[in-house]
Amino acid sequence: MKKVQFSKPQSEFFSILRKSVQNYFDENQLDTSGNWKLYVKTAIIISVYIAIYLTIMLFPIPGYLALILASFLGFVQALVGFNIMHDACHEAFSKKKNVNYFFGLSMNALGSDSFMWRQKHNLVHHTYTNIDGIDDDIAKTPLLRMCESQPRHKAHRFQHIYLPFLYGISTIYWVLVKDFEDYILGSRFNIEVGKMKLIDHIMFWVTRIIYFGLYLVLPAFVWGTGWTILGFVLMHMMLGLTMSFVFQLAHVVENVEFEHCHCQELSIENEWAVHQLSTTSDFAVDNKVVSWFVGGLNYQVEHHLFPCISHVHYPVIQKIVEKTCAEYGVDYYSYPSTRKALASHFRHMKRLGRA
Repeated sequence: MKKVQFSKPQSEFFSILRKSVQNYFDENQLDTSGNWKLYVKTAIIISVYIAIYLTIMLFPIPGYLALILASFLGFVQALVGFNIMHDACHEAFSKKKNVNYFFGLSMNALGSDSFMWRQKHNLVHHTYTNIDGIDDDIAKTPLLRMCESQPRHKAHRFQHIYLPFLYGISTIYWVLVKDFEDYILGSRFNIEVGKMKLIDHIMFWVTRIIYFGLYLVLPAFVWGTGWTILGFVLMHMMLGLTMSFVFQLAHVVENVEFEHCHCQELSIENEWAVHQLSTTSDFAVDNKVVSWFVGGLNYQVEHHLFPCISHVHYPVIQKIVEKTCAEYGVDYYSYPSTRKALASHFRHMKRLGRA
């Protein structure tokens, strides 16, 4: 991996912020992991997930209704990723490591792999956020230009039009190609496959076999090959669209910054915490409905500063972060609504396509 050096802290900003956040947990005698609210939400999401799948597989419903349910299943899968997998893979779902590992495997239930995700998301994306050349989240495909340092092609002029389609098929590519590519050529994609334990290798292959069995083989016996493939595609289109847009609203919008690592070494003028604030944006922080569905991912600033704290605590932490940033003159970015963040993403992509 390329070497990136962040500047040393220029003030006590982050140390004071961490102390303020810790004081909140100490004074209220709270644990930083999930609480009963998260566990109730987990039970609801998983129950709905299972109910939809069993309805498609066991009840004599018309084909068009099965396709609608398959699409909705993709949306619920995104909720699993936002609310359960994300916290668990950050060791924030529970204070028990085994519980985090078990619920982190919900990533495997979505067709991907929790080990791969931890490597690329926890270690790379969270450390080198929005650094072109390292952060894979802003280099998903040459068909999309997400920052100034990426080359512009003629097709990019229309990227704000065709990007929903690419987002929609992103998880199909992820499940059918990307994870296998990472597994085989891991070091080329910042994945240290050599650190995989035997159980990680076993889970990679066993859960993949189970996944394709549940979503392609068994449905083919019930619905036939054509209907099954169509349902699988619709499920992933909804999953890909939902996950992509939620994550893009945090890092690929107009109010954030980007860096470019064009050689083997890069020196960042900001300290790590300030870099996270300059490259990340919140959205709709006062909308409890949005927060419930996206698992607190609308509080991406707080998540990037404190990734091992469960999202159920972010509404309070957001107030602490905003206050501390104002006191130390550090920029804090946030859009008041999901609609405005979404509009900013499209404007950003349209500008980069035509620049």
